[in-house]
Amino acid sequence: MLRLIKRNYFLLISVFLILYFGFNLVSGERGLFSYIEKKDLLSNLKKEELSLTSKIEDMDHKNSLLSTNLDLDYIETLIRERFLFGKKNETIYIIKKNED
Repeated sequence: MLRLIKRNYFLLISVFLILYFGFNLVSGERGLFSYIEKKDLLSNLKKEELSLTSKIEDMDHKNSLLSTNLDLDYIETLIRERFLFGKKNETIYIIKKNED
């Protein structure tokens, strides 16, 4: 047995190194699976960044409507939505959204 190991020493070391590097190539912190997970995480974060950027731009636009040039139509819309006010002889219907 010992003689067989001595004869195939290079072959055993080669197989061990191939298995070791192959395993680390696929798994581990810098492996293929980790790369795919990090790539998915990056795409999700980019989508979230775009969403937050659009929300910030929307808020900036609404803020500019209330601060620099006072937009009376926007103020009327806000009063109607928030305080449920309407004009004289106007009927207001409240439609609740189903959030399932």
